[in-house]
Amino acid sequence: MSRVESIRLEPSTARALSCSSGGELTVIDPFGRQVADLVAFSMHDTNEWLSSGRTFDYSGTLRLTEGHTLYSNRSNGMLDIVSDSVGRHDFLFAPCSREMFRLQYGDSDHPNCLNELASALGAYGITADRIPTPFNIFMNVHIEPGTGSLEVQEPLSIPGSRIVFRARMDLVLAVSACSAERTNAGELGPIDLTLADDRESTQCK
Repeated sequence: MSRVESIRLEPSTARALSCSSGGELTVIDPFGRQVADLVAFSMHDTNEWLSSGRTFDYSGTLRLTEGHTLYSNRSNGMLDIVSDSVGRHDFLFAPCSREMFRLQYGDSDHPNCLNELASALGAYGITADRIPTPFNIFMNVHIEPGTGSLEVQEPLSIPGSRIVFRARMDLVLAVSACSAERTNAGELGPIDLTLADDRESTQCK
């Protein structure tokens, strides 16, 4: 790779990046127990986006980890998971939003991933209504056998835990350091990103 870019996402922030086919994104939890939301769009047609449903269909499992591919709504592979030190992530929950905090906690002005992701993706013309279910990195969701009820538990990530994705197409990526305290063991932390890519500039300005 000709260019390596490192970024720290402070708590409750997001960043959008462009990544060419073959580029690698590493997402690191520097202090442990912090979730990161990842969404992806085709760089050449942002109507093609990361799809949890297609990915579950083709992988045959809810537990996506090293060796699995994340697919688009058009059934094209978008990202391969090439390395994963945790092995527990979520692809069911929507990004936390102002409405979620209002409905569940009575807080109508809480920082949230949906707003942060939409703000980061605005330069690409992608609005909040077009943001799909993210791949919730390090989010630990227990599914109760029989009833199917969902319980958000503490992330299993420890300081330095990481996951590495390799792009299968030219992509617009956005990652947030999740704003939901309950999801992050009661305390919010940063997320570190490293993007290795052949493009001269990967970061959205």
